[in-house]
Amino acid sequence: MTISNHSAMAASVLAGKRILVTGVLTPKSIAFAIAAACQAAGAEIALTSFGRAMSLTQRSALRLSPVPHVFEMDAVDTDQVAAVASAVKDRWGGVDSVVHAIGYAPEDCLGGNFMETPWESVATAIHVSSFSMKTLAREFSPLMPQTGGAMLALTFDATVAWPLYDWMGPTKAALESIVRYLARDLGDRRIRVNTIAAGPLNTIAARAVPGFEALRNAWADRSPLHWDTGDAGPVADAAVFLLSDMARAVTGEILHVDGGFHCLGARNVGPDFGPTE
Repeated sequence: MTISNHSAMAASVLAGKRILVTGVLTPKSIAFAIAAACQAAGAEIALTSFGRAMSLTQRSALRLSPVPHVFEMDAVDTDQVAAVASAVKDRWGGVDSVVHAIGYAPEDCLGGNFMETPWESVATAIHVSSFSMKTLAREFSPLMPQTGGAMLALTFDATVAWPLYDWMGPTKAALESIVRYLARDLGDRRIRVNTIAAGPLNTIAARAVPGFEALRNAWADRSPLHWDTGDAGPVADAAVFLLSDMARAVTGEILHVDGGFHCLGARNVGPDFGPTE
């Protein structure tokens, strides 16, 4: 079933919501699937991108209906984030939800080089992929209505150590912890902060992870629900739920949308992402 068919079951669940989605590159991006699902559920959306990625995001935006505005925003540039928050306020009067789908690590943070990776590379990965969540929360949470709002991040289960994923593992663990602290600090304002731990999907970001193909195959073979790495629809539909008022009492949560792979006791994979004996 396609993303739109799934979302049709929850048509209008996000009616009237204004949602800012970061991290859209191509139509295969998880963030693109989330943006499309939010539109199908009745939300008005806007996207962010920056630098050389802007042209990719703008082309992808043309695949959405209505075509959303694309703001230029580098999430590690606090002045730029503040400027976009001001522009969003001028455009919409406020915002109901923000989706953090931002992740980057220098090449030497991945691929089995964990013990040799320098702090400078790790610092970049944490700044872009983790600390930026706090930066977005600081600037956009004041724009959310008194009745509440939502922030959502994307992670890859950081409770275990994955072969070759290396410093992106601790980086995602930091993101998950930041989500919990934001949930604590923003709860009085009825702002919910949650995370989706998605299974591996065929995205540009995933292809940058060494050994992704073997990981993808192992996941598809061993997940109880037979995970489809080409279908971001289940993640997008879960995002719609967490951004909607149906999840009004859910915060600080990590929702696994991974075909059930996380629940298996014997889920270790070897250095080539094949099952261990």
